[in-house]
Amino acid sequence: MSATFDVYVDYRTSVGFLGSVIKYMAIPPIFPAAVALYYGESPLPFLVTIAVMVGLGAGLERLRSTPDLGHREAFLLVSLTWLVLPVLGTVPYLVAGQGTVAHPVNALFESMSGFTTTGATVLGEISFETHSRSILMWRQVTQWLGGMGIIVLMVAILPELSVGGAQVMDQESPGPSLDKLTPRIRDTASALWRIYIGFTVAAAVVYYGLHLSGLAPNMDLYNAVAHALTTMPTGGFSPEARSAEAFSPAVQWAITAFMVVAGTNFALFWYVLSGEPKRLTRNAEFRAYLAMMAAVSVVLGGLLFTGLGLDATPSNVLPIPGNLEHSLRHAVFQTAAIVTTTGYASMDFNTWDQSAQLVLLLAMFLGGSAGSAAGSVKIIRWYVVQKTIRRELFTSVHPDAVLPVRLSDDVVDESTIRGLFVFVTTFLTIFAVSTVVIYIDSLRIGLELSAIEAVGAAIATLGNIGPGVGVAGPMNNFLPFSAFSKLYMVLLMWIGRLEILSVLIVFTPEYWRA
Repeated sequence: MSATFDVYVDYRTSVGFLGSVIKYMAIPPIFPAAVALYYGESPLPFLVTIAVMVGLGAGLERLRSTPDLGHREAFLLVSLTWLVLPVLGTVPYLVAGQGTVAHPVNALFESMSGFTTTGATVLGEISFETHSRSILMWRQVTQWLGGMGIIVLMVAILPELSVGGAQVMDQESPGPSLDKLTPRIRDTASALWRIYIGFTVAAAVVYYGLHLSGLAPNMDLYNAVAHALTTMPTGGFSPEARSAEAFSPAVQWAITAFMVVAGTNFALFWYVLSGEPKRLTRNAEFRAYLAMMAAVSVVLGGLLFTGLGLDATPSNVLPIPGNLEHSLRHAVFQTAAIVTTTGYASMDFNTWDQSAQLVLLLAMFLGGSAGSAAGSVKIIRWYVVQKTIRRELFTSVHPDAVLPVRLSDDVVDESTIRGLFVFVTTFLTIFAVSTVVIYIDSLRIGLELSAIEAVGAAIATLGNIGPGVGVAGPMNNFLPFSAFSKLYMVLLMWIGRLEILSVLIVFTPEYWRA
């Protein structure tokens, strides 16, 4: 006799709220539709997308059985939202039928990479000859929407999500916990999005200002807006085939500054604006974040300056060896791009020696700050992990000592520490398994990746970073991978954006029963 159990998850409520999210997500495609009209292109791909989202959203909205969203329903809502919206995000690509993303699997890969701010691409060629400006702008828009979080946005604008809003925001927001900036969670969500919008506008103004000043001839208004939309969410999509390499040193330095900002906990900027700047400068995670980026930059800069970090292939940006500004700029830029998981490239680091590439690969496991748009493990987790290890070493020598783990002025409770170790262990396990899966599948289709290329592809997608090395390097793409590997990496991007455990818990029997 088979065992049965009652389902204790009101999935109709989760699906009903999902309908509301989808309906409101019909608004963003208006922007690329306007871009299409401005450049004399067809807005049809976006009009179809709007119609599909409005129709599907309204239909699902009717299924809601209660106005309240419980803890379990929050898990399901977040997981479904980040799966369904990328599927709907394929509609413009499929309707437009341009280039490699006219294929459904490629369209899904590109869309998931956009919404999760991964930045890995399967576009065979990125140019205005092969893709319309509006379609390329849609890629940028998907990353901007995914950066601060779709659910966080919905909590800010939907009154009915105020109840249970903290629960859904905690499941979506990157990092161990979400700072509650105001007594009302809806006001917290609104504050985070206002800061996010403000920095996006500032980035666009600075980029375009460099163009007007003559320091960035090809950073026109289109490029300025497009890159602002993917800098702040740490996304990395670019309408330029050579990414940030296509722009002047002044632009690269400006992008670097905004990437560092984007990888910082946005709550700290709220405190600064509220007259508490010391909350930023004294924050342990922020200081560790800057210290790690400085350390990686120094190592990379030294390798590039001495020429030890370059292989026999001439660099596309010469001269590097012996040129301090070039070495420093590319080292700092690439460090910021990888640590914050933005994924831009100021040069093709496939031309670097394996020693420099190894430094970048290790940096991919760092991640930015909790509460930022960055992916991967996050600095705060590594910070607490190393402090916990130091504590255990100390107490093994002094067993009677009581040594709490502190983060700034706060004591980190043991349940949080346990959760951090579970996450890091799960992340590294999935990464290791994924490396093997991708490597074996590459052999099956004759792609024959090297071990370092398989490692790069796995961490680039699971960590929402973007480019890997070799075949999936910064000036290449993920197109050569098989349909199976692409779909597998779609799943990696999905669970990576939701920090793994929020997705995995939905697949456990304990989640569904009392």
